Amino acid sequence: MTIDIAFDDKGSGPALVLVHGQPFDRSMWRPQLDHFSERGWRVIVPDLRGYGETTVVPGKTPLEVFARDLETLLDRLGVGEFVLGGLSMGGQIVMECHRLFPDRIRALVLADTSPRAETDAGKRNRTEMAERLLREGLRPYADEVLTKMVAPANVAAMPDLAEHVHRMMRETSPEGAAAALRGRAERPDYVPTLAGIRVPTLVVVGDQDEYTPVAEAEFLHARIAGAELAVIEGAAHMPNLERSTEFNAVLADFLAKLPQAS
Repeated sequence: MTIDIAFDDKGSGPALVLVHGQPFDRSMWRPQLDHFSERGWRVIVPDLRGYGETTVVPGKTPLEVFARDLETLLDRLGVGEFVLGGLSMGGQIVMECHRLFPDRIRALVLADTSPRAETDAGKRNRTEMAERLLREGLRPYADEVLTKMVAPANVAAMPDLAEHVHRMMRETSPEGAAAALRGRAERPDYVPTLAGIRVPTLVVVGDQDEYTPVAEAEFLHARIAGAELAVIEGAAHMPNLERSTEFNAVLADFLAKLPQAS
């Protein structure tokens, strides 16, 4: 089916595409959208299928579907080559994009994400969570996980940030989130593909991330030739929001070293 994809497209220059995580929307990238669009980049941040202002499609959304949606959007926007980054589920979608159309990707940014296939227990948990979200909506889940998404000290010190993260979660469509969870439960194992990555890659993680701990980022970093690893102190699963200044500095340094866009 045809869907309407909501997105922000700001700035001019080489393209930087950022993919949000679950259960968020494109507003999670606002600090990066504003920062890099003012510094010579065309920053494109979409709402994924089922999230934010993009069409909700119930059922199951495999990562390949998200990746093809992004490909279609970038074709429509006339974007040939681009730097592609994603956080958490967004990072897995980035790895799927690299599997499907690597020749278009200039560089990768993999934040707080894992390349591994889901475990049997994880498959059950994601399937059960999908059913729970359909029953309850997202607010109870948002209440439970806020202090895992954002470090507890940051929730206390930055109430506006905590409210933004909580609002993104609680306002997400249960049908959209459930479809993504079912799709992620069946995701492929990207570990064998990592050795084939030939573009510059930045791996980023918050030092307090419980979902994708530093050890998982080190695992990813060790398997991509020439990759850089940045551990953001004082952040959990969302370092781009919790420590936006530090995250932007690391990303800016990485981008500055890239070869010129063709």
